[in-house]
Amino acid sequence: MRNPRAIALLAAVAFVSAAGGYALNLWWRSGDGSEHPPAGDPKAVAEAVFAARLADLQGSTQTLEQWRGRVLVVNFWATWCTPCREEIPVFVRMQERYGAQGLQFVGIAIDQPDKVAEFAREFRINYPVLLGGLETMELLRLSGYRSGVLPFTLVIDRSGNIARQELGGLREARLDSIIRPLL
Repeated sequence: MRNPRAIALLAAVAFVSAAGGYALNLWWRSGDGSEHPPAGDPKAVAEAVFAARLADLQGSTQTLEQWRGRVLVVNFWATWCTPCREEIPVFVRMQERYGAQGLQFVGIAIDQPDKVAEFAREFRINYPVLLGGLETMELLRLSGYRSGVLPFTLVIDRSGNIARQELGGLREARLDSIIRPLL
């Protein structure tokens, strides 16, 4: 025999969870009404990226400002994301190939620090990996990112302008065609 109280409690939890998820989705898609540059304003997005203060894998706070003047590829990813796992070896190769010419990859992981550190060792990531939190979600929202799907990549030219915004995994030939003209 089923317990009616347990069923009612389960139904209430499910309803509250669904309502909360729906409300979060509406907030994500519409913005939170705070004073920010309009979503998708490329110059404002680039400046917000350069100003972001994120922890690295050693716990030190970093800003992306230190890489201004380079061709900057900022990749938002997670360890559980299959397309992320496929594109990161491409990024490692391209960082090695073009780093001396002014290319800088920076990975911003939206994941648990211990999992990110293990992943970085396993994949031999040769570029900075930073840890994203709630402020990273706001940065993504400002960039016009609305899908909730990872990976998401911004390519910023040497002048500090957004050159490309790419949703989904990047293949080497596609990324090479984006980066080489900017070097």
